[in-house]
Amino acid sequence: MNKLLNTLVELGKWFTDTAVNDQELLKAAEAHNGWFTKDSVISSFKSLSAMLEEDSLKAWFAQYNLGDQDESEGKTLGLIMAGNLPLVGFHDIISGLVTGCKVVVKASRDDAILPRAVVKKLEELNPSLKGRIQFVEGKLGEVDAVIATGSGNTTRYFDAYFGHMPHIFRSQRTGVAVLDGSESESDLEGLGNDMFTHYGLGCRSTTKVFLPEGFDLDRCFAQWVKWSDLSNHNKYANNYDYHKAIWLLNSEDLLENGFLLVKKDEGWVSPVGTLFIEYYSDAEDLANKIASYSDGLQLVTSRPNSPFRTLLSEKNSSIPQGNLGSAQCPSLTDYADSVDTIAFLQNL
Repeated sequence: MNKLLNTLVELGKWFTDTAVNDQELLKAAEAHNGWFTKDSVISSFKSLSAMLEEDSLKAWFAQYNLGDQDESEGKTLGLIMAGNLPLVGFHDIISGLVTGCKVVVKASRDDAILPRAVVKKLEELNPSLKGRIQFVEGKLGEVDAVIATGSGNTTRYFDAYFGHMPHIFRSQRTGVAVLDGSESESDLEGLGNDMFTHYGLGCRSTTKVFLPEGFDLDRCFAQWVKWSDLSNHNKYANNYDYHKAIWLLNSEDLLENGFLLVKKDEGWVSPVGTLFIEYYSDAEDLANKIASYSDGLQLVTSRPNSPFRTLLSEKNSSIPQGNLGSAQCPSLTDYADSVDTIAFLQNL
């Protein structure tokens, strides 16, 4: 096994063997960003640990013929990272490492603690990586390529500053789920995990659910009870109360269970504390609708072996699909916005 691959395997073990119990780190992360609760951060640690399993890493390295890139080959990658989730930019950092880049990181103010802690651990595991990853507060400086993640509004600024060089610019996307009525209790519980983990703040979080006509939402509510403690989180509760007040003033029809507002809406991205739903009667019409919105989607989930998957793939094969419950556990090859980061970096 090459040294860098082994380092990443050991880092994956550290996430679940040590980091999940590091109370000082967990408290520092939450003190810095109130959305980064202990449960949210630990969920990210466990997801990254699964991503860094030895067999997965070996397959990833083999797929791209990645060598032992302990030392930089001269290219410098600039990263402007988002901060909506704990360690949301981790995959970009290791993508730079495995392709031999020096990595310059402008971390989000919302996620300033965890990336530095992880890089410090990487350097402890493999001292030859010291200096390969640098954090900056201001300008990126001289770089050969940029991967920048932000909102729709920031993309135009990214283009103005970095559009002349090789780049990947990412803006807001979301996840949707399609139910057909044959879901098991486990499937519906998984949907809840996709919705509520990280408070629905991720680009893979499910913010819209399409339901067949006549579907009984009480089936879902019964499986989502375990998330009722969300109502005790101040930031989440403020969002819930705010949208409830606004929508009631507007005489909107709502369903609520004390920690989630459910509203029929044609929008794709529901606010925190809420869920947009839409009923359908024709699966092919729904597939056409979702296929036409591909640039706004990170993931479409459905039950395993759902006939809808084939239907959607026929309409637009570029839209990533997955099982209910898998949204917050991306693999190494689940590239954001379906842009292959490794191929991009290897072509610099």
